[in-house]
Amino acid sequence: MKRFLRIVCLTAGLFAAPGLSAQMRLTLSGAVELALSENPTIRIAEMEVARYDYVKRQTWGALLPQVSASGNYTRSIVKSEMRGGLSFGADNTFAVQGDLSLPLFAPSVYRTLRMNDAQMAAAVESARASRITLVAEVKKTFYNILLAEQSLAVLRESESTVQRTVDDTEVQYRNGLASEYDLLTAQVQLSNLRPTILQTENSIKLAKLQLKMYLSVPEEVELEVEGSLDAMRDEVLAGTDGLTIDLSENTELRSLELQEEVLYSSLRAANAGRLPTLAAFGTASYTGNDMEPFMGMGAGDDSRYFWTHPISVGLQLSVPIFSGLTKMNKSRELKNQIAQISLQRDYARQQIDVQVRAALNELLTARETMFAQEKTVEQARQAYRISDARYRAGAGTILELNSAQLAHTQAQLNFSQAIYDYLSAKAEYDRIAGRER
Repeated sequence: MKRFLRIVCLTAGLFAAPGLSAQMRLTLSGAVELALSENPTIRIAEMEVARYDYVKRQTWGALLPQVSASGNYTRSIVKSEMRGGLSFGADNTFAVQGDLSLPLFAPSVYRTLRMNDAQMAAAVESARASRITLVAEVKKTFYNILLAEQSLAVLRESESTVQRTVDDTEVQYRNGLASEYDLLTAQVQLSNLRPTILQTENSIKLAKLQLKMYLSVPEEVELEVEGSLDAMRDEVLAGTDGLTIDLSENTELRSLELQEEVLYSSLRAANAGRLPTLAAFGTASYTGNDMEPFMGMGAGDDSRYFWTHPISVGLQLSVPIFSGLTKMNKSRELKNQIAQISLQRDYARQQIDVQVRAALNELLTARETMFAQEKTVEQARQAYRISDARYRAGAGTILELNSAQLAHTQAQLNFSQAIYDYLSAKAEYDRIAGRER
């Protein structure tokens, strides 16, 4: 119920009615929040953190008193006898026993608790890595939808403009003011736009399916995104100051460091298994024997059972002496793993250093490309206006007009693609740098 309410709160509108499919409108922030709440990868990571909490509690349990109780009943079929027919033992024996054990000094348990803390930290970092990766993927998919929708709007506007040119050229052709070649050229340009429009519409559907997968939204829900590439570009541009190649928050490196710490803790716990342990214990029992009255009983005592209830306490010291070299080889195995992960961490640091520098360069290049394409769009728009005015005045040709129209459309598409490249590069940079939002 809490998850359902969260979905409703994050969506701008969600409804279902007879004859209408459910619809959901999401902003980028709403999509990110919903993904972090509902995506199975995040939920599994959270469950893994909870699992290590239970593991630590199990370890703590080894330091608590251990209490057990047992009971048994014995029936003697043949009892031991001595010469003269004197027998020993009881026909029926009832016994109840309770045992108490309390560790006083257990080095391996103390070291295991520290190892559990390191395991918990590694699980938390793994969950953080899952969130960072998911946020980056959701952003990229969201940007991809906006790019496809903006490109579709540009193509449809271009289709409308070319359709108007075709209609005007057809009227001129009928009145003998334009050649058949001009009409055919305009019609071919219009026909060439339609496959691109269909392809763009399909890309929108596929991108929305991918976003639904990240958000764990049913496929039958109609998903609509809010926002524009231009608005998001301005928002991201305002937050690009202070970009660095600092890797202190990189999740992969932090995970490797924590894994190394887990191995060191495991080694200390394994070595602690060679130390002595001390425990206190106590035993209490209550036993009843079914037998003839013992000597010393009064003549009038006809009790059939003789009951005893001994209680004992003590200390137990356990000193490991030889265990078949298993502990020594376990230590060697852990040292080998520590050496491996140390080499892996150093190599990973070099790789990630290259990645973050490449991501930063790609981000800065995409930003400059975006600024350049913005100027190109205005120049292409002005060129098309001039070409259109020349064609309608009879001073220009259809080829000039078509060329200007194509250049204008391509400039708009390139500008949208440049914004998308910039936003995607920023999302990738944030992922490598270890930024959650």
